Amino acid sequence: MHKSNLTCVVLIACVFALSGGTARAQQQKGNNSIVCWKDKSGKTVGCGDKVPPEYQDNAQRELNKRGMTVKQTDAALTADQKESLAAESERKKVEAQKQLEDKRRDRALLDSFTTEKEIDLKRSRDIQQIEINISAQQTNLKNTTDRQHEVRVKMDQFTREKKPVPVAIQEDFDRLDGEKAKIQAQILQKRREIVERNGAYDAMKARFMELKGITPAATAPATTATAAGAARK
Repeated sequence: MHKSNLTCVVLIACVFALSGGTARAQQQKGNNSIVCWKDKSGKTVGCGDKVPPEYQDNAQRELNKRGMTVKQTDAALTADQKESLAAESERKKVEAQKQLEDKRRDRALLDSFTTEKEIDLKRSRDIQQIEINISAQQTNLKNTTDRQHEVRVKMDQFTREKKPVPVAIQEDFDRLDGEKAKIQAQILQKRREIVERNGAYDAMKARFMELKGITPAATAPATTATAAGAARK
């Protein structure tokens, strides 16, 4: 017999022997079971008709008079265990949501394109629109630079005449300088957008080909082609 079960049987026998009158009274009431409780390590440390308060949160087993388990209760979870379970539950929830989103994105990709060439065409149109915006911003930058140059000429005139530059002219120059910085930042952002958009389309195309089972065409190195030609000669 297993050591823990043997311990339970011995404890049960002792309890019934020491409280025969009580046991008989309980039997008359139809209560033929007894409960055993464990310590934090999972070792059975006592049996009786009632679990002591200090062991209420520990694992328990309800046994009949022959020592057979009829009911088992696990130990209450600690704060750390509850936190760990909650974190694991949240992780699984996030992972399930991600898988659902990936499936939705794949479905949308297959519904939007029939060939990888269509993805390249869509990329070209998107990039072209960004480049048109950059061109317009560059025109704005040139116009602003020209206006600032005109203001600078006026400021230089006052300087040559050893006169103070009027506040309004100085403010106009500074305002144009700020506009130039803003336009330059917008152009830089658009150039970054082109890089990001190309990266997104590369990933989109690769995923499309993967879903379709299309193998990328291999490009033979130039040195190999040259060597083959030389061999033929």
